[in-house]
Amino acid sequence: MIDKNTMTLKVEKSLKRRYLKEKIFKSMGFISVTVAFLFLLILILDITIKALPAFVQTQIVLQVDLNEQDLGITQQSSVDEIRQVDFRRVIRNALKKQFPQVKKRKQKKDLYSLVSVGAEYQLRDLVLANKAILGTTQKVTFIADDDVDALIKGAIDRNDEESGRRVKDFKLNLIETLEKNGQIEKNFNWQFFSSGDSREPELAGIKGAVLGSLYTLLVTLLMTFPVAVAAAIYLEEFAPKNRMVDFIEININNLAAVPSIVFGLLGLAVFINFFELPRSAPIVGGIVLSLMTLPTIIIASRSAIKAVPPSLREAALGLGASKMQTVFHHVFPAALPGILTGTIIGMAQALGETAPLLMIGMVAFIVDIPQSVTDPATVLPIQVYLWADSPERGFLEKTSAAILVLIAFLITMNAIAIYLRKKFEKKW
Repeated sequence: MIDKNTMTLKVEKSLKRRYLKEKIFKSMGFISVTVAFLFLLILILDITIKALPAFVQTQIVLQVDLNEQDLGITQQSSVDEIRQVDFRRVIRNALKKQFPQVKKRKQKKDLYSLVSVGAEYQLRDLVLANKAILGTTQKVTFIADDDVDALIKGAIDRNDEESGRRVKDFKLNLIETLEKNGQIEKNFNWQFFSSGDSREPELAGIKGAVLGSLYTLLVTLLMTFPVAVAAAIYLEEFAPKNRMVDFIEININNLAAVPSIVFGLLGLAVFINFFELPRSAPIVGGIVLSLMTLPTIIIASRSAIKAVPPSLREAALGLGASKMQTVFHHVFPAALPGILTGTIIGMAQALGETAPLLMIGMVAFIVDIPQSVTDPATVLPIQVYLWADSPERGFLEKTSAAILVLIAFLITMNAIAIYLRKKFEKKW
């Protein structure tokens, strides 16, 4: 006969071991989540710290003499005549007037390089916007060169030895003189959001990449959503259970696991080489991404449709509704929140893709802002890739800033998905 006390002790020991294992498991899970969150937080903080300087732009204020005789134009001159004026010479004259002691050729080169190469276009646009300033002397704010910008922001240490410093002593003295005169300003970098790509870091912006991403996602959504939803409804509600349907379902699941670069190769071979669609265009990028996201959205849509309780279908059929009416009047509206959530997550995945777009030529350097889905364009992930590969110091902060914008887009899209799920989700 078993002693009750002995049995009780064994049960208590067993319970203690079980509770200890459960406590250890919970602790390991908590530690894992905490460590993952800390790594994510460190990553976001690192990117943010590196990106913050990109949102500030260093500018130089100069007194510019817009003498009509020197320029060779008047207030009655046409736009084409104004565009032909050498505004670079006007800016150089303003710099020479500010520093008349600069005589040597090399010193003049350092002097002229204080402002960005895009300064002449700034002045030209200023004159085109207001011809009344011709014949006057204007205080104009120009974008500073990237070396000046890096020095002002502290990326270049002015206390380093001249041999190891990118900005030499002579140019440093010019910058410090401008600082003492209050001619150097730091303002919010609106150009980062309003201009396209550039070889010059101080002029580069993300507008072209953002519009390229939006056009590409628009094409992806228009091509993917109706096809994916129709396929999901057919497979879940109307398709017969036979080998052919099973084969299709297996291949849909397999396609969801195919590496994205394979879709890029498909787009290159079929849409560009065979159908001769334009390279580096959002329409081709959208088609390729739609093929890649189609299986994901089909699977998510099927899960949402499957989650609708059979009682809803039976009630509709029992009241005399046809199979088509039951699906489109009752099942589809009930499954729509889950379908929209899966679609948005699929679009977010497409937004972050790079490999398939590299294969169809969207890695090209494109300055112009795309105006339609057929214009050459790039997307945010590829813009990050291009800037990260650039040797100039100024592109480091632009890369981090573009990553921050991309993360903001992804967080926004996922937040919308969560909101839609919470707002329209029904508990059966």
